[in-house]
Amino acid sequence: MTVAFTFPGQGSQAVGMGRDLAEAFPEARAVFEEVDDALGEKLSDIIWNGPEDKLTLTANAQPALMAVSIAAIRVLEARGFNLKARVAYVGGHSLGEYSALCAAGTFSLADTARLLRIRGNAMQAAVPVGKGAMAAIIGLEHADVVAVCEAAAGEGAVQIANDNGGGQIVISGEKPAVEKAASLASEKGAKRALLLPVSAPFHSSLMAPAAEAMREALSTVARKNPVVPVIANVRAAPVTSADEIVDLLVEQVTGQVRWRETVEWFGANGVTTLYEVGAGKVLTGLARRIDKSVTGVAVNTPADIEALLAAQ
Repeated sequence: MTVAFTFPGQGSQAVGMGRDLAEAFPEARAVFEEVDDALGEKLSDIIWNGPEDKLTLTANAQPALMAVSIAAIRVLEARGFNLKARVAYVGGHSLGEYSALCAAGTFSLADTARLLRIRGNAMQAAVPVGKGAMAAIIGLEHADVVAVCEAAAGEGAVQIANDNGGGQIVISGEKPAVEKAASLASEKGAKRALLLPVSAPFHSSLMAPAAEAMREALSTVARKNPVVPVIANVRAAPVTSADEIVDLLVEQVTGQVRWRETVEWFGANGVTTLYEVGAGKVLTGLARRIDKSVTGVAVNTPADIEALLAAQ
């Protein structure tokens, strides 16, 4: 069995996530305490008690989801699980790439929390509310979505933000252009083309100010080469150099999350099991639709952790 660990992105958050890990394992509790200290506030209280609208804020959701993922990693490590020895690759969806890098030792937990707080704030501040939009296009091929984005470009910037696989592609950009592209996608035969309830046009060229903010923030943070290769979002291929990873994280802010290609890369390179470490089961569901040869397994409860340890 060849294993890769994946880490969820924004949208997987839920009030109460990680509480059972913190109650069951002191190592998990210590992660939430360290994240609280790094941010100078009780993010853990928002994670476990809400309110939901506060947890959903980009600046909170990003470090919160990372904290849940790393809590699970620390519990595994405390029980003798060696990431370098047991896991061939790691990867994460958008902010989940930071969780993957923290798990692989590139960034410290405190630095990762602070980077994600900066990232969330910078992404939110990059575009005035109402100017940008995102839409999910269901049931069109990648090339067809590229074509509708190009056809809608007269209305403004619009591009593919996430190629999630399973026939689901998310587009992002200026609101009139996104609405035009969604309309064209419907005409082209998309099963669904719906605007998403998001606060900013993530992974689009409009995020350029946030990319510069991340370039500056990342330049100040200590980094090490990851102990296992990281599959970078914008490349859908493994990276082992910390310096190269930093450049790709900057590119990721405005670039496409190539998740379908990432899962296909795992399958083509011998990975048989994808463990989704952290909140929710979104990536597990996507893996099932992208490559039937890869088994997706969610790891977010004490029972899941025991099952993973027993399977190794």
